[in-house]
Amino acid sequence: MNRRHFAGLAAAAVLTHGLKPASAFTAPLKPFALGWVIKPFGAPEEHFRTVRELGFPTCFLSLDQYLGSFTPALAAQYRELLEKYQLTATTVEVVGPGPLEWNFTRGPSTIGLLPPKTRAARIDALRQVSDFAKQAGINQVQTHCGFIPEDPADPGYPQIVEAIRTVAKHCQGNGQDFLMETGQETPITMLRAIRDVNMPNLAVGLDTANLVLYGKSNPVDAVDILGPYVRNIHAKDGLWPTDPDKLGEEVLMGKGVVDFRKVFTKLHHIGYAGPVSIERETSGAQQVADVRQEKLFLEHVLREVTA
Repeated sequence: MNRRHFAGLAAAAVLTHGLKPASAFTAPLKPFALGWVIKPFGAPEEHFRTVRELGFPTCFLSLDQYLGSFTPALAAQYRELLEKYQLTATTVEVVGPGPLEWNFTRGPSTIGLLPPKTRAARIDALRQVSDFAKQAGINQVQTHCGFIPEDPADPGYPQIVEAIRTVAKHCQGNGQDFLMETGQETPITMLRAIRDVNMPNLAVGLDTANLVLYGKSNPVDAVDILGPYVRNIHAKDGLWPTDPDKLGEEVLMGKGVVDFRKVFTKLHHIGYAGPVSIERETSGAQQVADVRQEKLFLEHVLREVTA
């Protein structure tokens, strides 16, 4: 994605929907603008205040806990808080409703848009969060589409392609990109799905650790395949899985196998101009301390990459 495209998403929302996007409250984002993946349910102002206090200009909103209660009043509250704390919410995400099991044994039958029992409900959830995001002035929607079959002749493959197309069309109507988060499938399988869905607003949310945690790809190599489609990044580190039943371990940035310098260097060379959102799967005060440390780590890496 080039810089003009990223900046143009906000303008498109204004022209198409008559809404002032949240990003209009702040200065235009610089390429690789740092942010934090947060779950603001229950205390949104406290979360936004902490994001600002840590010095981030952006945030990525994980909103599953709001499923069934996305209201215009909630969207207005979020717009006001984003303006108050001078933050840009780059993306919203939901992955539910459940059940969801993040492992290799039950994951394929419970995660994403492939499982038939939850497909309709999850498409509806993504429509809900897309409509909420439109009201809040947020221009990207993301989810885990699930274990997309590597075999295009698999009976489930055309079904998930159609499900992804349905969500992408809804997001397109709201002036939004729809992002598939990396993890459960190989990069070439995701690229095939992008081709076969054939929607101009279908793109990729690159999670640097998920590719490792699921044993699917080195994220450096994944950029060679998916780089032109990347619109957002979850900066996260991890270790390869060693137990056939369990995902690899997510760890503090710099303690895992992700080579962030190589990942960001490749993205910089192809003109990536979007945000980088830190995702740390600890909680409470420990999470804040970890995110503060990871922010310093990334700032150092990005200075070297973009110098």
